[in-house]
Amino acid sequence: MSQQHHLTRSAYDRLRAELEDLTTRGRTEVAGEIEVARAHGDLSENGDYHAAKDKQGMMEARIRKIESMLLDAVIAEDDGTGAVQPGCIVTIVYEGDSDDDAERYLVGSIEERVEGLDVISPASPLGEALIGAVQGDSVTYEAPNGATLKVTVLAVER
Repeated sequence: MSQQHHLTRSAYDRLRAELEDLTTRGRTEVAGEIEVARAHGDLSENGDYHAAKDKQGMMEARIRKIESMLLDAVIAEDDGTGAVQPGCIVTIVYEGDSDDDAERYLVGSIEERVEGLDVISPASPLGEALIGAVQGDSVTYEAPNGATLKVTVLAVER
């Protein structure tokens, strides 16, 4: 079963544009680089050829990743409840810390890009605990090291 990828509209549109660019201009450009490198002769000792083939492999992997994400994409839209949901920015503070130690995160896919914010996946232990919480709620989750942690939601922004 495929995993749903929660994306904001802007991230979805950016990924569609990147996919279009990679499958058109990108493939043409790499094919040209391979063709030029092949003309240099012996492929077994041709660094340009091997570099171009590596570039092609990485680009094709990125294309497959984007296609998979877009196939299972769910566009995050504000439901108006003020609750934490994919696509929102959440400010949290860990139990025992002061509000001055609060941390801000974007809840969503790693493909989301907001300057200065780290991303929390909705499928991560912290992400799962935060989904549906509103300002003032405290939630607990089990960290990967087995410790149980408690955080309080200070703010939820769209």
